[in-house]
Amino acid sequence: MSADQVVRLLAEIRDIQKENAANYRVALQNQQEAVAIQKRAVQRSKAAFVGLVVLFIFLGGTYLVSPISWFFNWTLRH
Repeated sequence: MSADQVVRLLAEIRDIQKENAANYRVALQNQQEAVAIQKRAVQRSKAAFVGLVVLFIFLGGTYLVSPISWFFNWTLRH
C-alpha cells in the first residue's frame, strides 16, 4: 500500500469518526430531550392524580353524607 493510499485511508477514518461523534451528540441531545419530556409527563400525571383524589373526596363527601346520616338515623330509631 502506498503512502498516498494510507493518507487517504486515515483521512477517511478521521472523517467517519468526526461524523460518528456528531451523530453521538445528536443522539445524546435527543435522549436528554426525551428524559425531560418524560419528567414533565410524570409531573402532569401526578397533578392529575391529586386533582382526581380531591374531586373524589369532594364528591364522595357530598354524596355519601346523606346516605350515611340516613343510615345512622335509621339505626338509632330501630
